[in-house]
Amino acid sequence: MVNFTIQNVLIAASDDYATVDVQIVDGAIAYGGALPIAAIAPNLPVIGTAIDGKNKLLLPGFFNAHTHSSEMWQRGIMSALPLELWLAELYDFAPLDPEQVYLSALGTAVETLLSGGTSVVDHLVLIPGLELETIAIATRAYREVGIRAFIAPLIQDESLSAGIPSGESVKTHEPYFRSTAATLEIIEEAVRQFHRPDEGINILVAPTGIQLCTDALFAGCTELSDRYNLCRHSHLLETRAQEKLAQEKYGCTAVEHLKRIGFLSNKTSLAHCVWLNDNDIAILAETKSTVVHNPLSNLRLGSGIAPILKYRQAGVNVTFGCDGASSNDSQDLLEAIKIGSILHNVTDLDYQHWITPRQAVEMASLGGARGLNLADKLGSITIGKQADLVLYDLTNLSLLPRTDPIGLLVLGRPTNVVDSVWVNGKQIVADGKVTTINVDELRQELFNRSQWETKRKSQTVAQIEAHYRTVMGL
Repeated sequence: MVNFTIQNVLIAASDDYATVDVQIVDGAIAYGGALPIAAIAPNLPVIGTAIDGKNKLLLPGFFNAHTHSSEMWQRGIMSALPLELWLAELYDFAPLDPEQVYLSALGTAVETLLSGGTSVVDHLVLIPGLELETIAIATRAYREVGIRAFIAPLIQDESLSAGIPSGESVKTHEPYFRSTAATLEIIEEAVRQFHRPDEGINILVAPTGIQLCTDALFAGCTELSDRYNLCRHSHLLETRAQEKLAQEKYGCTAVEHLKRIGFLSNKTSLAHCVWLNDNDIAILAETKSTVVHNPLSNLRLGSGIAPILKYRQAGVNVTFGCDGASSNDSQDLLEAIKIGSILHNVTDLDYQHWITPRQAVEMASLGGARGLNLADKLGSITIGKQADLVLYDLTNLSLLPRTDPIGLLVLGRPTNVVDSVWVNGKQIVADGKVTTINVDELRQELFNRSQWETKRKSQTVAQIEAHYRTVMGL
């Protein structure tokens, strides 16, 4: 591990900023003085390599706390459809091969790093019949880049049509192609082969959601989580259709049901959480579950605006995700943080509840760490914590003229502002460029393996759209 000292760098200190020296020794953070003091140890002895932090802002790395890396191949072309129909189109045109999985994981990692993220939660779509190979390929990509990866293999045990409410009709669904037991065996084997937290690779149990998963699958995931100390990840009530479906399946809300079967915990992060009532919110607070806010995909798919301010007032931990690149359609974490902060100003007239730029930064960093049970190791610039750090260039045109650095970063339209990134003390971005892989080669591969296209028709959407419109009253 290379030791280094970042000199004369700006860090956030209570309501102000402090110019300090930050020493990194064996990948952990040490610095002189206490944060609230304005002039902190400007002349610390240099340990290891000296890095010039003048006119730069140092922040803890953010978490891209929910995405689907392989969706990168369909960004920009997905139709304007709600989630249930959008998924049908997505899967009609998503015959992935292993090389595509590899390249899109690399691309997701690079875009996340260059927008301030040092960790990614990849709710990874598995190639049928090549499930372990899919996980192995994504693992290889994330190791090569050096980003901290939380791979959450996306699993289900019900067919796609089961995700739409039945309404007045009696619907039968094709059985899913793989049994619940076989699915759980794949995840357990993935844990054995790939779960290496000390090396920056983590496996999560990740049933896709109540809409396509039986209680048996949730129970099996909970058991694996308890046995191997794994975090849990799932979609939750992304759409109004899922709210209706939960009532059909359980006769209660999805949140009440997930609490009843024991899936909610301080190790559980839940993407979206748009259609929750006040009692549901109280349950999330009680179980210490985390909400991952994906504002851009919720807008893109017309899913709704999650009640984020209510979550925060109830004491629920909230962090941010980009979601997959075909429902966003990028992996720009700073964009997700901006929209996810200011969107809620229209949901609550009391401006004292609105999210400030500093609060947004804490949600993106410490909030992400909390959601993965790592708040003691990551998420803040604190003595003894691992050095997942991002250095921003405050002389960049998009961050000028000078006012509040964090305000400029969160509320502005920062472009190419990331100067350097370290993950566990290892530098993987320098001078604004990823140093661990050849990004020019990646760009060429992504170009060569794709083509310009505009029009396409999804057969599955055509088959299910009439029923969807009926049950949703359209």
